[in-house]
Formats: sequence, C-alpha cells, structure tokens
Amino acid sequence: MSDIRLKEISLDAILELVEARDPGQIAFRQAVHEVMESIIPFIRENKKYNNTGLIERIIEPERMIMFRVPWEDKDGNYRVNRGYRVQFNSALGPYKGGLRFHPSVNLSIIKFLAFEQIFKNSLTGLNLGAGKGGSDFDPKEKTEAEMIRFCQSFISELYRHISSEKDIPAGDIGVGEKEIGYIYGQYKRLTSRFTGVITGKGVEYGGSTVRPQATGFGLLYFVEEMLHHHGESMENKSVVISGSGNVAQYACEKALEKGTRVIAMSDSNGFIHDKDGITKEKLDFIKELKKERHNRIQQYAEKFGCDYSEGKPWGLKCDIALPCATQNELHETDAQNLIENGVLCVAEGANMPCTDAAIKLFQKSKVFYAPGKASNAGGVAVSGMEMSQNARRLSWTYEEVDKKLLEVMKSIHQKCVQFGTNGEQINYMKGANIAGFIKVADAMIAQGYV
Repeated sequence: MSDIRLKEISLDAILELVEARDPGQIAFRQAVHEVMESIIPFIRENKKYNNTGLIERIIEPERMIMFRVPWEDKDGNYRVNRGYRVQFNSALGPYKGGLRFHPSVNLSIIKFLAFEQIFKNSLTGLNLGAGKGGSDFDPKEKTEAEMIRFCQSFISELYRHISSEKDIPAGDIGVGEKEIGYIYGQYKRLTSRFTGVITGKGVEYGGSTVRPQATGFGLLYFVEEMLHHHGESMENKSVVISGSGNVAQYACEKALEKGTRVIAMSDSNGFIHDKDGITKEKLDFIKELKKERHNRIQQYAEKFGCDYSEGKPWGLKCDIALPCATQNELHETDAQNLIENGVLCVAEGANMPCTDAAIKLFQKSKVFYAPGKASNAGGVAVSGMEMSQNARRLSWTYEEVDKKLLEVMKSIHQKCVQFGTNGEQINYMKGANIAGFIKVADAMIAQGYV
C-alpha cells in the first residue's frame, strides 16, 4: 500500500489512487471526483500547484478516529454504535465541521463530508480547517434519557481528540441544539473547562445568535445574489424545498421574507404540496411538529388539507428548487423533471444532494446551479463567528451576526463568479472548487509537508 502514488495529474489517476487506498468508499470517491474535475485543468495551467505532491496530500485525511459508543436503551439493554471523527485538513486553522447521527453514517460518508468541508470552510474566508464526525446511531423515536446517555457516551471518547485550538465540532443531521447541549455538558464535566470547543450551543451558555438560522438564511442570501447577478429577483417565485428539519425550516422562513411562495417541504417518507403556499403560521406548525423526532410531515397535510405524496417533490413545477435533506437525493430523472417544468435555479442546502448526472444536466440546460460548499456555507460561517465570540467572551446582537452572514455569502458568490465565469455563463461548481482550492493549496505549500 505504501508504494501507491499518483503517477500523473489526471482525473482517472486520482480516482484510481482513491479506490486503491479506500476500496468501496463510494461517497468519498464521488466527493473527490466532483472537486478534482474542476481543479485538474486549473492545476495544469498553474505550475506552482504541480509537482508538490499536493493532490496526494489534499485527498488524504491528516487523522481518522474510530471508536465504539456503548449506551443503555430504555429497556435496560446495552447497545453499541460506532463513532467517527475525520480531521481532514488543518492548513487554514483548527479542524471545523459538524457531527452527524444517522444510521447511514460510515467512514466513507464522514470522509466525503470532511473533504467537502475543506473547500466550504476556505470559501468563508475564515481561518478554519476541516473535519467531520458522527455515528451510525439513529435518533428517531429515542427518548430524551436515551439521547442523553448516547451523547454523553459519544463525547466521553471524542473529548480526548478535540479542543478550542485543535478541533471544534458542531451539529449536523440528527444533532441539533438539544444534542449539542448534552454533548457540551458532558465535555465540561470531563474537562472542568468552559471553552468554545463546540459550536451550535444555546445562546444562554455561549452560543451565537442566528446560528440555528444560519444555513437556511445563508442559502437564500446566496440564491438572491445569483438571481440578481442574472437580472432576476425572488419576488413571486415558486419554491420547492426538500426536508423539513433545521435548514429547510429557515430556508422557508427567509424565502417567505423575500416574497416567494413556498409550495412544498418533505421528510424521509414523503412530501406536502400546498398549492396556496406555506405561510408563516403554517411554518410555525412545522417547527413545532419537528421538535418531536417521531412526528411526520404528513401531519401538516392532515391539518391544513393539502396534498401529500410519498417520494420526493422534484416532479412539482417551480422556479427555485432547494434540496435541503441529504446526499444524493436528487437524481438525473429528478433534474429532468425540474428542467421540463421550467426551473430557474437549484441551490443546495444539504451536502452533495445532487448526483453528478443531475448536476451535469442542470449545467447543460443553463439552470443556475449552486453547489452546497458555496450555498450552504452560512452554517459554518456563523460557527466561526461563535468561536470568535467565545474566545473574546463577547456576545454579538442578532443584527450584527445576520449582517456578517450576508457579507460572507455575498463574498462567496463573488468568488464563484470570479473563478467560474466562462463567457456569459457562470459555472458555480467550478468557481467554488477553484476559489476554495487556491487558499488551502497556498497555505499547504507555504507550510511545507503538512
């Protein structure tokens, strides 16, 4: 295995190297493919990034941690899950990235998320390295006592590998403010330290205002920038959102503020189609509904008398599509349906929710497509702001943080335009990948063999 090396800088050679080192890690391979497809032509045109072993280093994590998580369920049975933390790249700063609790979690998923995080964090302009973690634990239908026991067991191992100067986890799918509280409380109990080691905390004990809203709000700020750049506005546009968790909820909230009509949201079972549009009052019902892990979006349809269907909402006619659920949820046939129904813009609120074939179809059809590393970077941006507030023992107002978030999303859009413009068309994927790569690559070269 030690003799495996990259013999040439080509997409095929890079993917062969990934497969040889990590056979069967499909999600990670997909993430590498998506980034390197844009980066390779840029490297060939810029010799400073050649002949340094840079690609081999950037696709290999600095550290991978796997551990068992034993816990006791409500019936007194001992259960064991697997925990992960991949500390992928620290060239720009301490490792930063969320924790995901979901039965689909495995090493390939965590590596894909951490690899994407490198370029996302770079795009924010903040001094953040990249990491990701989580467990194959399923939070659905768990009691609060079970959640507390699991979270405490999880961090009882992970706390050895994190600190406010080394690695700062946050939330992700299955890990909201409540779970962060359980994790942080146990970390504090084990270390006797009150530090900014974890972000996404409650405002009462060191969290930042706007952090719960940040990913969803940032997504809409990015979409607005895209549309304005192309002479369009958000006013009266119809919007379809997948998911109904934190990101989807606040994307919906900000979309309503911008004058759009949100007609669909979903969960893992199916989607609602509200032809009259989701109002603020209806959205408040969804927020209350989703506070309980066992509740389903179908209850919205039962309460408000709208249509409910199993599957995904991508067959609906809309102007803006926002996939905010999970990876690879929007396939080529879904993309074709959206295009045939006249979609104008697709922006990712989740991490890599569109398959490669779907992305290619959007780009070919000149749909405005925004990759998650750019459009959903608002969450990690405000997490970085939370770190700054914790370090200085400060608390910024809602208005201050929201203004800073808007500035970050505008800056990311500008970077995508700068590096992704090709004639009259903007390839946002290319722009995001190259802009993110340059900052990380320059730091890695400057620091030597890191």
